[in-house]
Amino acid sequence: MPHETIADLLLARAGDDHPGLLTRERSWTWGEVVEESAARAAWARKLRTDGPFHIGVLLDNEPEYVFWLGAAALAGAAVVGINPTRRGAELAREVRHTDCQVIITDRAGAALLDGLDIGVDPDRFLVVDAPEYGERLAAHPRLPAPDPEVTAATRMLLLLTSGTTGTSKAALCSQGRLAALGASNSAKYDITREDTCYCPMPLFHGNALMALWAPALSAGATIALTRKFSASGFLPDVTHFGATFFTYVGKAIGYILARPETPADADNRLTHAFGTEASPEDAARFLERFGCRLVEGYGSSEGAGMLKRVPDAPTGALGMPARDGVRIVHPTDRTTCPPAVLDAYGRVRNPEEAIGEIVDTEGAARFEGYYNNEAANAERVRHGWYWTGDLGYVDEAGYFYFAGRSGDWIRVDGENISALLTERILRRHPGVMAAGVFGVPDPRSGDQVMAAVEIAEDARFEDLDLPGFLERQEDLGTKGAPRFVRVSHALPTTGSNKLRKKEMQLDGWRTDDPVYRWAGRGRPAYAPMTDEDKAALRAEFLANGRARFLP
Repeated sequence: MPHETIADLLLARAGDDHPGLLTRERSWTWGEVVEESAARAAWARKLRTDGPFHIGVLLDNEPEYVFWLGAAALAGAAVVGINPTRRGAELAREVRHTDCQVIITDRAGAALLDGLDIGVDPDRFLVVDAPEYGERLAAHPRLPAPDPEVTAATRMLLLLTSGTTGTSKAALCSQGRLAALGASNSAKYDITREDTCYCPMPLFHGNALMALWAPALSAGATIALTRKFSASGFLPDVTHFGATFFTYVGKAIGYILARPETPADADNRLTHAFGTEASPEDAARFLERFGCRLVEGYGSSEGAGMLKRVPDAPTGALGMPARDGVRIVHPTDRTTCPPAVLDAYGRVRNPEEAIGEIVDTEGAARFEGYYNNEAANAERVRHGWYWTGDLGYVDEAGYFYFAGRSGDWIRVDGENISALLTERILRRHPGVMAAGVFGVPDPRSGDQVMAAVEIAEDARFEDLDLPGFLERQEDLGTKGAPRFVRVSHALPTTGSNKLRKKEMQLDGWRTDDPVYRWAGRGRPAYAPMTDEDKAALRAEFLANGRARFLP
């Protein structure tokens, strides 16, 4: 009989002597993980007050984070994963919005929160590296027991969305939904009890929780923790732990591939990994170099599980709908988009007709909502449908493909193009570690394509020969070449290594990083953009009455 809650899954592991959690310093069996969780659950129950039972956790990936996830499940509380890359007013707003009763942190995290109005008194902070923490914890029993008040509907997580395209929101996830994802994802990603699941992504993020922690718990696999992702530490960690599986998000794969190759790269036990935003070229290079298959998927903190993997799917395809009602529609009239017509390179020849928003016409009831944010809920659920906010298209055979976020349309010369397609092409370049593409206003009408690329510390933009590279990309559309290229050694990212594209789009070409500009006629040729160039472009906006569109 399947377990209905995360608490059920944990209680089923009581007394289990199989390795459950590994760090560089020590290990715990699953039985010990459950006991540690039970002690913290007893402590949490004593600290509970009136109102939502929300526990904020501000920690790197360390054992205490895993133990408090278990504690929350057993006690019927919800974990609010606080992003340690936030600062000041933004950090205060996120924590205050989620109505935490208790904050679990360390001395470094307490210093980040010091002086901020977060709605939690400092005497409600449990500081895990303070001398008294261990003494207070020892006073609580390590005996796991079921709580009759915990049901599948009990709130388990408030997942603060990454904020890559705007202000973050707190997506709700119940114990029942997370337990179901644990079971389905362990099967989908081939996670068994014999796997060692390496977790380099932060535990405040849905990727680590829904694609690694919950599936490993469901299967009884071993979880290996590293405090933070490190490209240089990735292979040593994988080798040390004997890892067979890991998850990734954003730039992580690009950073790993940018490390110097060694003869020992393939000398590891990795077999497969799951994540998002790795290009097909990255996946091929990773498999060849490390012997590990990257499984790209589609999902979100709000609506995971809409698409299912299909064996022998075309390169780049996300899979097929997991249920009836998942489709691609035109947002304006809600009609189903026709299949994409693909050329020999897989490029969509009819983007205006074929690319639309991914929706689930039967998914409104499955969407658990955002905490205390009716406006955001109304944006996600319209006309009784669940709207993902993501673009996609479907081929003649019915395979779904990701085409970017809803804000990734760029209107160039009256034609819609997808920023993601140009982004993927730029990421093929061996000298580009990460790339983001977005639209910036044209001084006359519509948009122009702008790219932001991250290159190695010792590299120069001129070394990329970007014009020559772009000319060789036969699948680059005539409107897709960037007019502006921002060059950086460290592009702004979220705590989960996703690029902050909204922030970069707002900066546009008025950034402190070097910007190169192509006039847009003939062969791409980029010249450094000077202060005088920026002033002249600004004057062009003013002359055309488009001052309000200035980046």
